[in-house]
Amino acid sequence: MSWNKSSTTPRNDGAGRTVRVTHPFHPLFGEEFVFAGVRQTWGEHRVFFLDEEGDQHSMPVGWTDAAEPDVFVVMAAGRAAFRISDLVALARLVDQQSDHGSPDL
Repeated sequence: MSWNKSSTTPRNDGAGRTVRVTHPFHPLFGEEFVFAGVRQTWGEHRVFFLDEEGDQHSMPVGWTDAAEPDVFVVMAAGRAAFRISDLVALARLVDQQSDHGSPDL
């Protein structure tokens, strides 16, 4: 048995899943890594992955293709640009800004 790596380090046996960075402004955008898992840490779900050297890193799961597809987006299939709840929240925000005499945006 090799003691070079921690026993908690996920193994890369070639059959492992990969994860791609999908956040358009992240410097690793489009790059693919060995998927190590998803855990709740730092108050959010984070995806853990291994780089080329086998070092483990993490980022918010929503910045990767490991995120579950948004049910609304899937069901709307491009037919609805906005959720009703988002439009209601926007209307409330506009009303609040109008009530406070805020300058035009």
